[in-house]
Amino acid sequence: MTEQALRDLAEQIKSWGTALGFQQVGITDTDLSEAEEHLHSWLAQGFHGDMQYMSQHGLKRSRPDLLHEGTLRIISVRLDYYPEAQKTTQQVLTEPTAAFISRYALGRDYHKLMRKRLQKLIDRITAALPAASHEALSMRAWVDSAPVLEKAIAQKAGLGWLGKHSNVINRQAGSWFFLGEIYINLPLPIDAPATAHCGECSACLTICPTQAIVAPYQVDARRCVSYLTIELQGAIPEPLRPLIGNRIYGCDDCQLICPWNRFAKLTAEADFKPRHQLDAQHLLTVFSWDEEKFLAATEGSAIRRIGYQRWLRNCAVALGNAPYSAEIIRQLTARLVYPSALVQEHVHWALTQQRTKMNA
Repeated sequence: MTEQALRDLAEQIKSWGTALGFQQVGITDTDLSEAEEHLHSWLAQGFHGDMQYMSQHGLKRSRPDLLHEGTLRIISVRLDYYPEAQKTTQQVLTEPTAAFISRYALGRDYHKLMRKRLQKLIDRITAALPAASHEALSMRAWVDSAPVLEKAIAQKAGLGWLGKHSNVINRQAGSWFFLGEIYINLPLPIDAPATAHCGECSACLTICPTQAIVAPYQVDARRCVSYLTIELQGAIPEPLRPLIGNRIYGCDDCQLICPWNRFAKLTAEADFKPRHQLDAQHLLTVFSWDEEKFLAATEGSAIRRIGYQRWLRNCAVALGNAPYSAEIIRQLTARLVYPSALVQEHVHWALTQQRTKMNA
């Protein structure tokens, strides 16, 4: 393809992407050497905790050609997800008996939705090129499903910069968005990388309930509430349990406090709107769900990935942090017979917290 043809195709790709519902599309090369150095440093400090997948796959995460042979460029897209909810995020966080679920998980799981749209974009790119070139053309879409440094890629593609909390921030849209990528073997023209605009602000470091942001751009996942309630398979460390508050799935504090999110817009995606009133549930209600109800209420949701036992684990911790209530003690006591050592341990802890408050 001529340089002009590649330029025209790049513009078409961006136009097709926005027509498919993505808020922004950028293109970058495959040089992730700076991000690779940062990743290795992060792993060496053990900040990934039990997320062994972060240290697997050799250099495939930072060298795209090793993951998908022949990759020359990466198409990076973003899709806004912040939903309109019955209660504001801040309202839920300030009601100690409300069940807080990270805003990204209130609606449909984004993985399938974005993957389908990226595949449609791949199909459009393929259809726009001469049939004779199809055999040599190679593309692959990724949505948080492979060893891909999506945030570093988004920054290089101009979608936003890496904030001090390690999320990507866009000047016009804040940080409430998902990322996806297409690896492609065409030498498309690349976009200018985004420049950083955090300045002297350190609000995200200060607001983090567990002080997981140990330094600007350095998150110790082992302390992060999202890691503790989603990624961690075993017991939540006792010293961190009181700091979790009523957060039973994820944490949005560092995004809530970010001044750039005053520019964020509500998502237009119907699939991201809250389902089963997950934006306004009471802790006792979700703790009382049996496994069948849990599976029904989280059908099609990212929440399902933690499973029923960890759901009960998280709810028990939140109930232990709630103000004293005889009903909370009653429901916790009833859960002591649940056949899971993990659940029982956290229920015992929660009962101790409740009884301490009762006797205070």
